Amino acid sequence: KTNSPLTQKSAVCVSTIDSAGFPQSRFVDLKEVDQRGFTFCTSYNSAKGSELSQNPKVALLAWWDHIGCQIRVVGKAVTISNELADKFWFSRSKKARVATTFFRQSEIWDSSVSMENQYSATLAASPESIARPSSWGGFTVVPNSIEILKFRDSRAHIREQYVRDNGSPWKMQLLQP
Repeated sequence: KTNSPLTQKSAVCVSTIDSAGFPQSRFVDLKEVDQRGFTFCTSYNSAKGSELSQNPKVALLAWWDHIGCQIRVVGKAVTISNELADKFWFSRSKKARVATTFFRQSEIWDSSVSMENQYSATLAASPESIARPSSWGGFTVVPNSIEILKFRDSRAHIREQYVRDNGSPWKMQLLQP
């Protein structure tokens, strides 16, 4: 995350499947990458939260133009623990915590001016410490495949695909561009 020209250094695109079977993609803030997988946070009441509770199959995509690299992750989303959700919640700014508790994500609002005025008033009246709502947490994407695409001027791009089944060791294979 450091020494990068990217404005949103931890942004990844997450794709879920909606109830009609269509893919839905949006950017999220990747909070952590560890041996378990790739973790991001959201409202469980959001479209993505609802979609993941119905179908945990998910894909992540990161694109880093400045180094000519794309990373695709495919796996299953697993709900994080309350302890980990608390850790991420309290690492967020007050503005982010107030916005999460104030807004009902994706619901219709009649006026952006009204929305901004009400949010500003709520922000000013809110204490510094705001409890994490039970509807807010996160998911760890446990990967079963990771593909790293390294772009080359020659167009002979390098595609490394790492796959595993049910926790077995990773196997790497080169894919043609």
